[in-house]
Amino acid sequence: MSRSIDYGNLMHRAMRGLIHEVLADVAERGLPGNHHFFITFDTTHSGAALADWLKDRYPSEMTVVLQHWYDNLEVSDEGFGITLNFGDSPERLYIPYDSILTFVDPSVEFGLRFETQDDGSDDDDPEPPRPLRARRDEADETPPQRQNGQDADVVQLDKFRK
Repeated sequence: MSRSIDYGNLMHRAMRGLIHEVLADVAERGLPGNHHFFITFDTTHSGAALADWLKDRYPSEMTVVLQHWYDNLEVSDEGFGITLNFGDSPERLYIPYDSILTFVDPSVEFGLRFETQDDGSDDDDPEPPRPLRARRDEADETPPQRQNGQDADVVQLDKFRK
């Protein structure tokens, strides 16, 4: 049996490390300038903690926005906890890094998407992460953010690949 380098998992670990570092900086110093984040995560992940009514409303995934109002951002090596406001109702969430599906900072056109293969096999070769393409599902109840009266754009990195 030959050994191989698992680039897909290495990339995922590095990308989640980047998110950890960014959030740790924000927890310490606050959001700089126009930076804000859209973070979509898997609400069924075993480590994710959110109110039952939020799990009922978002049974598979949820997008949260860190921008104007958030409180008690606590960052650990495995994930982060944060209090967000849902219709004048503050709720505490815990989001493990492994549950994150997308991380976007539209102020600088930066985005990450974590792709998974769910074909039922125990393949140790997961699909490597791909750059995030801007898209919005009809079912997404989160309104798009606007910057200076214009929709925020997410850059597609495919054109920079060799």
